[in-house]
Amino acid sequence: MSGGVLCMRFYILRNQEVVLASSAKEFGEWVETADRVVRRTRIADSEVSTVFLGIDHQFFAGPPLLFETMVFGGDLDQTCRRCSTWDEAIAQHESILSEVLNRLYGYYKPG
Repeated sequence: MSGGVLCMRFYILRNQEVVLASSAKEFGEWVETADRVVRRTRIADSEVSTVFLGIDHQFFAGPPLLFETMVFGGDLDQTCRRCSTWDEAIAQHESILSEVLNRLYGYYKPG
């Protein structure tokens, strides 16, 4: 950004819908008790974890990136993808889980 100020935006979830927090304080209070896990799947030596971040990780033009799916362990360790909505997060989790299962067992199609 040429001379611009970076504005950090905070979001919370209400019934799986993303809502812009009114302040960092509201976000902080919400995050203290919120269950931010969308899905977590353990398979063999890997874990696929999808969580709501609540802080926009979009550093370029585009929609806010508020959900993150990450693999811990196995061949795809540290694989990370981000998306914007709850529904996208579910689909992203299933897609990465499919990749992990393909590496372990061969062909797998979610759903």
